[in-house]
Amino acid sequence: MKKINVGYGLDKGVELGPVITKESKERIINILNTHEKEGGKLLLDGRNIKVEKYPNGNFVGPTLITNCNTNMTAYKEEIFGPCLVILTANSLEEAMNIINNNKYGNGCAIFTKSGANARKFQRDIECGQIGINLPIPVPLPCFSFTGNKASFRGDLNFYGKAGIHFYSQWKTIMSRWKPENEESQKINLNFPVMN
Repeated sequence: MKKINVGYGLDKGVELGPVITKESKERIINILNTHEKEGGKLLLDGRNIKVEKYPNGNFVGPTLITNCNTNMTAYKEEIFGPCLVILTANSLEEAMNIINNNKYGNGCAIFTKSGANARKFQRDIECGQIGINLPIPVPLPCFSFTGNKASFRGDLNFYGKAGIHFYSQWKTIMSRWKPENEESQKINLNFPVMN
């Protein structure tokens, strides 16, 4: 995560752009500050990142939030920043209970070589966007936004089939299974765009 190139989103080679507003940046930083006050740690701290060409930009660098539990603000709030909250569990069932007991249900991911665990996860998890061996399960615009629980307001999704199939709970599941002999590749964090 330290090697992620942060900068203006349209500059060549940039993998992570700024957050949307100054207020958004302040909100993210306040949550990170609160996490430390609550006894948590920031294994990688992106609060003070400097982007040379844009000293007044709304940049927050990649942040790894550790020593976290389900009572901490960093877990209870949707941060909407480049922050990864790490909780530990002793089993798949315990991990799924942590996810399902959260009031939000936007997206989550599992990394596994077990088809049975992947199937159980995608079937029983209460999130609208599910990644199987993919880090960011954000669907393309031809699919509907499928956030669930408190991550969704109203009765209609933005676009896609869910725009006409209201009063339904949808899940979008994206998966990738690498062959055993495929070499590890650098993860591309860029969202696909249409030219």
